Amino acid sequence: MEKTLLFRASILLFLLPFLCSSFSSENPTDRRILVLLDDLAIRSSHSIFFNSLKSRGFDLDFKLAEDPKLSLKRYGQYLYDGLILFSPSIKRFGGSLDLASVLEFVDSGHDLIIGADSSASDLIRDIATECGVDFDEDAAAVVIDHTSYAASEAEGDHTLIASDDFIQSDVILGEKKIAAPVLFRGIGHSLNAANSLVLKVLSASPSAYSANLKTKLSSPPSLTGSAISLVSVVQARNNARVLLSGSLDLFSNRLFRSAVQKAGTSIKYEKSGNEQFVTELSKWIFHERGHLKAVNVKHHKAGETAEPAMYRINDDLEYSVDIYEWSGTSWKPYVADDVQVQFYMMSPYVLKTLSNDQKGHYYTSFRVPDVYGVFQFKVEYQRLGYTSLSLSKQIPVRPFRHNEYERFITAAYPYYGASFSSMAGFFVFTIIYLYNK
Repeated sequence: MEKTLLFRASILLFLLPFLCSSFSSENPTDRRILVLLDDLAIRSSHSIFFNSLKSRGFDLDFKLAEDPKLSLKRYGQYLYDGLILFSPSIKRFGGSLDLASVLEFVDSGHDLIIGADSSASDLIRDIATECGVDFDEDAAAVVIDHTSYAASEAEGDHTLIASDDFIQSDVILGEKKIAAPVLFRGIGHSLNAANSLVLKVLSASPSAYSANLKTKLSSPPSLTGSAISLVSVVQARNNARVLLSGSLDLFSNRLFRSAVQKAGTSIKYEKSGNEQFVTELSKWIFHERGHLKAVNVKHHKAGETAEPAMYRINDDLEYSVDIYEWSGTSWKPYVADDVQVQFYMMSPYVLKTLSNDQKGHYYTSFRVPDVYGVFQFKVEYQRLGYTSLSLSKQIPVRPFRHNEYERFITAAYPYYGASFSSMAGFFVFTIIYLYNK
C-alpha cells in the first residue's frame, strides 16, 4: 500500500507543472491570470472589467501585491499565463516576485497589464521603462487638457480627459467603432524612440500637457500635446503583449458607467467608451485576437510531392504554407495578399508574394537560381496587431553533375564551329601541301 501511494504521489508531482500550465499552441488564449492589487476594494470598484474576463473563460487569482507567498513559478514552470498589476503604489512585491521576475515573465512569452496613476511607485515606473515607455519625471504630474476635457468638469481642474484619438487598427480595438470618447484621469507617458515595438493606443490631444497641480508652472512642461500617450501597448519579438495605462480609473466601474460629453461639442453619450475600449483591448492583449500560426510548411520539385534532400540549380519548385488566425474560440483561415517567401543565402535571391485560395493555404512556384550553396526558405511576416511569423527551412542547392549537362550546349555552338573548322582547314592544308608540286 505504501509503495502504491508513493508511486501515485510521484506521478502527481511529475504532472503538476503541466497541469498548472494552460497555454498551448492549440489554444493560445491566456486562461489563468494573476491579479495583484494594492487594496482588495479594487476587486469591487473594477468588477465590471474583471467579470468581463471571467465571462470569457479566464480564471482570475486575486492577491495583494505585498502577499509574502507570491510566486509566478513552481518547479520551474509558470503557474499563470498572464499578469495584471493594479497596484500602482507598491514599492516592493511580496514573496519571490520582483522587477526581474516580472520582466522574465514577459520574456518567456507571457502577457502583462499595468494600471498606474499619480501614486505610481519607482517599481512600477521601472517596469514601464523596461517595456519601452517613460512616465513623467515629476511623480505628482498628471495630464491636463483645457480643450478636450469632459464637460462635467467645466468648473474643475480639467484632469478628467475625454479622448477619442485611437490607434487605427481593427485587430487591436475590434471592428466595431468606438463611438463615445474614453474618460481618462491619470499620468501620461512618452514612448522610447529607440523601441519600435511600442505603440500608442490612446493619445492626448494637441492641447494637453503634463504638470503638477500643486505647484506653479514656471517652465514649459516636459510632456505636451500629442506626444503624450495615455495608453500604450507593446508586442515583443516573442509575441508577448503588454498594456500600459497611466490611469487605473480607466478600468473602474464609475468611468465605465459615466455619461460623457466632450467640451466644445453638443453630443452627449449616455455611456463612455471605456468599457468597449478596455474590453476590446484586453481581447488583443490576451491573444483572443490577432494571433497567427503557420502549419504544413512544404516544398518540393514541380510535379512531385516528396520533399527532396537538396535541389539542383535551375530546378522548378513549389512552396506552400497554411496560415490560421485564432478567433478566440477556434482557428480560422487567415486571408491576406502581402505574405512573401524569400529564397535566401546571405541575401534574398528570390522574393515571391504568395498566392492564396481564401482558405488559409498560401503557395507559389519559382525556379532555383543558377547559384549553388546552402539556401533557406524564409517567411518573415509582420503586420500591425498580429503576432509575427518567422519561418525558415534550410536546403542545399548543388550544381549539375558532369553527366547531367546537355551533350551539345547551344551557347557553345561557336566554339564547336571553330574546332571543326580548324580541323577541316588543317586537313585541307595537309592535302595541298603533300600533293602540290
